[in-house]
Amino acid sequence: MTEAGWLAATDPTPMLEFLRGESSDRKFRLFAVACCHAVAALLIDGRSMRAAEVAERYAEGLASRPELTAVAQSSGEADTELLYSREGGDEQPEFVAACVATWAASNPGVQNYPTMVAQLASQVSPPERLAACARDIFGNPFRPVAFDPAWLTSTVIALAAGIYEDKAFDRMPILADALQDAGCDSTDILNHCRGSGPHVRGCWVVDLILGIS
Repeated sequence: MTEAGWLAATDPTPMLEFLRGESSDRKFRLFAVACCHAVAALLIDGRSMRAAEVAERYAEGLASRPELTAVAQSSGEADTELLYSREGGDEQPEFVAACVATWAASNPGVQNYPTMVAQLASQVSPPERLAACARDIFGNPFRPVAFDPAWLTSTVIALAAGIYEDKAFDRMPILADALQDAGCDSTDILNHCRGSGPHVRGCWVVDLILGIS
């Protein structure tokens, strides 16, 4: 993987392969959750959606390890039932989506993602959306941004915290303005905040401001 390949990728699978062992379980888990949200209509079993919901709460420190383990087991049972109860076997979109929900709740080993992420990407519109989500969560690993603590004004921190808590990503351009007012001259940060997204929970700029990895 090169920087050019990272920026142009439309399939998130090689991006995740490149990052395995280099980024946190939290980031991988939130990417899996973002996948689930992108194909929510395919999560036809409530156990799968529950797994995604608890996985996100676990990433935020709001769910316990036993709770995560329990929903992963329940979601895995849903995967098996889907596999044998519907035509299409392991290629049916609903099965692929359900397996990604189980992956989101997997612990330990969330970084050992299934190769079916590429299959899932084909069910998303536009198909490059999941790769864009990966760039939103992981940033550009080839060009880490040096964040000046002077940019962490009370306004910037409050805006980032509100975006994180409320998933209010429509406020990202407002965050860019506040960062610029604080003296931020990083084009990577400002362009990301003002870009078309998608932005999801785990966005690298918001995490950077809040000191979350």
